[in-house]
Amino acid sequence: MIRTSSRLLRLVSLLSARPEWTCRQLAERMEVTDRTVRRDIARLRDLGYGVESIPGPWGGYRLSPGVRVPPLVLDDEEALAVAVALREAALSGVLGTGQAALSALLKLRQSLPARLADRLSTLDRALEHTPRSGEPQIDTLVLLELARACHSALRTTLAYRDHAGRASVRAVDPYRLVHTGLRWYLVARDVTKQQWRTFRADRVVSVRATTEPADLTDPPDAAALVSSGIASVVYPVYTTIRLPLPLDHALQKVPSTIGTHSPDGPEATVVHIGGNSTEQLAAYLLGLATPLTVLSPDQVRQALVRHAHALLTAHH
Repeated sequence: MIRTSSRLLRLVSLLSARPEWTCRQLAERMEVTDRTVRRDIARLRDLGYGVESIPGPWGGYRLSPGVRVPPLVLDDEEALAVAVALREAALSGVLGTGQAALSALLKLRQSLPARLADRLSTLDRALEHTPRSGEPQIDTLVLLELARACHSALRTTLAYRDHAGRASVRAVDPYRLVHTGLRWYLVARDVTKQQWRTFRADRVVSVRATTEPADLTDPPDAAALVSSGIASVVYPVYTTIRLPLPLDHALQKVPSTIGTHSPDGPEATVVHIGGNSTEQLAAYLLGLATPLTVLSPDQVRQALVRHAHALLTAHH
């Protein structure tokens, strides 16, 4: 019975994949006889699926227009392709916050059979995400574990490294993941300090959920907490640039979580950006791939010229 049910799902998946099939084509794809295909088509009709017969010597079968199909059925290669696409969408932020892609990837992983989950894990270890200049690398599996922790609402233990590289273990009540366009942050309640805090996801070494429920009383606005936390960070180096873009377009290039913006007339914006070094700031500015003027300081302007010159030399 399981074999038959599985074969019927496969048949519906094939019928959904293209406008029409001959009986012979379906039989070859499913590795069964023509008679089995005809019998399975009859079963689908008994179950209420609209499967039309196409007359003529080259006729076959097709799903009726508007027919309802069962939950999405993917073969192994299709599932892997979807998982990889969702992974890249979450890491790149191409769909905005990336939260929807991450949530979909988490659901997909949970529904995969063990053999396919193992293949996906192997693929994850082999793939690398190319970040923007200055963007830290992040382990996709760690990101998924953080998403799972938020979803399950269980108290969680984080192995964490701070900005100086000091290792610590934090007991937290995970609430939300926030993507700023440059980094992922976990918004969670620090159990020891009894405060809502933000944790950079790329600094999380490992995640271990407990069986104790998380205390999510009076949660904050997660995005606002991340934005205010980033704005309060004091950097050793700052640069001020002028973008020949109106304010709304400048915010698309440099998010408010990265710099502070002020209009310079209707067609330009001045942005103040902090960084850990002049070289890091120069690399970030070059990665914006847009015309700009460095107003200050001279060290960042000179570093940007060096980076641009090195890039031009490498391509001659």
